[in-house]
Amino acid sequence: MESKIIKVLLIEDNRTQSILIKAVLAKVNAGGHGQTRFDLAWAERLAAGLELLSAETFDVILLDLSLPDAEGIETLVRVRDAQPDIPIVVLTGRNDEELAVQAMQAGAQDYLVKENFDGQLLGRALRYAIERHRMQAALRSLSLTDELTGLYNRRGFYALAEQQLKMARSRGMEKGLLIFYMDMDGLKQINDTFGHAEGSRALKRIVGVIQQTFRESDIIGRVGGDEFTALAIEASGDCAERILTRLRENLRACNAEGRDPYELSFSVGVARPETYSASSVEEIVAVADAAMYAEKRSRKKNVIMRSGLKTVDLRAGLHEPALLDRTA
Repeated sequence: MESKIIKVLLIEDNRTQSILIKAVLAKVNAGGHGQTRFDLAWAERLAAGLELLSAETFDVILLDLSLPDAEGIETLVRVRDAQPDIPIVVLTGRNDEELAVQAMQAGAQDYLVKENFDGQLLGRALRYAIERHRMQAALRSLSLTDELTGLYNRRGFYALAEQQLKMARSRGMEKGLLIFYMDMDGLKQINDTFGHAEGSRALKRIVGVIQQTFRESDIIGRVGGDEFTALAIEASGDCAERILTRLRENLRACNAEGRDPYELSFSVGVARPETYSASSVEEIVAVADAAMYAEKRSRKKNVIMRSGLKTVDLRAGLHEPALLDRTA
């Protein structure tokens, strides 16, 4: 069988680190049984890397965020803007993991901690970055977005979220995922009172609140007329509470603008995929959906998160559906 060549551009100013990575990939090539081989090119400066990118074709980029001629997220942004069709894996020092997560939010596919990976991890990270980037490009090229809101439609959300869940589980990282199910309260009442054009405008304002709350790396979809889902990535620990707090604050800020004769509100449910290791995204979304309806039925200002058999009251304080009389 003819081996597949993956061309990798390493942009890294540390010569010792570059030699180490070259040696690691050479070991992967030697033990790859002819299936996949990595061809590594190296640039010590961002400017030199950008020149190589303009002159040659690469499959993936390994990028250090601390270079002599570029520093921090600016480094990623410049590479991403120059070559948006090539996936980027960030290299970070042990104390730079927070910066690496910010880089993922800005468009990187993954990050690796320097001097803390072996050939198997490096090869897998590069292959997964290419696979995920290709999937995202395929989704963008298909009719998988909602015309009104610009979000993924139902088919697009489930396709991309299922891929993300599969990749997270293969790496033992499903603990870093959260699925949110959000239902806009009172849309029918808005449509009946003010007309469907106003209902569409209200939906767009709700979408603005959702997009402001979640990150660029998260996957958001409109899966029904007034129903939305979001898969939050890198969302371990108390991230559910923090996301719900941001959602509440952004919603309040939107309503405080006073543009509408009604008040926008959500009902929300949350589920962690790690609790349902044998389930698909659709089954996990159903759990979040059930939690959302439990919250809606409770008529209380809280949000329910289901985690296995345990129900947690997060007390997010989202608004009940309401119409306001602004003529008084």
